[in-house]
Amino acid sequence: MGPSEPLGYATHMVLTTVAAIALAPKWVSLFNGKDLDGWTPKIKGYDLGVNFGDTFRVEHGVIKVGYDKYEGEFRERFGHLFYKKTFKNYTLRLEYRFTGEQCPGGPGWAWRNSGVMIHGQDPKTMRKGQDFPVSIEVQLLGGPKEGERHTGNVCTPGTNIVYLGVFHTQHCTDSDSDTYPGDRWVKAEIEVHGNGLIVHRIEGKEVIRYEKAQLDPNDQDGAALLMGRKDAMLDSGTISLQSESHPCEFRKIEIMELAE
Repeated sequence: MGPSEPLGYATHMVLTTVAAIALAPKWVSLFNGKDLDGWTPKIKGYDLGVNFGDTFRVEHGVIKVGYDKYEGEFRERFGHLFYKKTFKNYTLRLEYRFTGEQCPGGPGWAWRNSGVMIHGQDPKTMRKGQDFPVSIEVQLLGGPKEGERHTGNVCTPGTNIVYLGVFHTQHCTDSDSDTYPGDRWVKAEIEVHGNGLIVHRIEGKEVIRYEKAQLDPNDQDGAALLMGRKDAMLDSGTISLQSESHPCEFRKIEIMELAE
């Protein structure tokens, strides 16, 4: 073996390692902690981009969802804050918490209730009076002082899923998470594999999994999106944060795209 050969092999291995590190998935922040750059609100009854009542705002390094400027009742003004890109294969992680009191007129089921919408429709295609984007909702709930209330559940506005190996049309399905009362921060993580497996984790624990997200032909908005498509399957889409009448906050919103 010549003297140059070991050096050539070592150099090759170093370059291979450096290339592998460069190509490895990395966490990328979707929120700069200063403003809503890259995010667009869509609130029911208003045009895309109109942030009625300053519903979505940035204070002290967090995205706040608030209703103190509504000057009256909630009136079903459900809102969503959309990130500018669509995603297919990824892991999304964030922290959330609920604060204060629910906006007057908010529905009873929306007490300490928010969510992250994944595989969502383009907000440009939403009706002005549409409640929720067609999507898969990772439902985030705060717990009562006593009793159980799971979080990290799955809901399906305009969609269906396959759950436990069976085609599943129930709108909301509970996870087996712990209950998190009070105003504490809770860590949520969503692992998404296109039209395949989707896993929800709360505080590092897997709480529910399902697959084959698809448009619901029996839903008005789901059916509208089906027109011109070859099938109902969803393998990518928008990500948005919810406003459902209870003040809440989001921080440390990061994504790692997967090379599938």
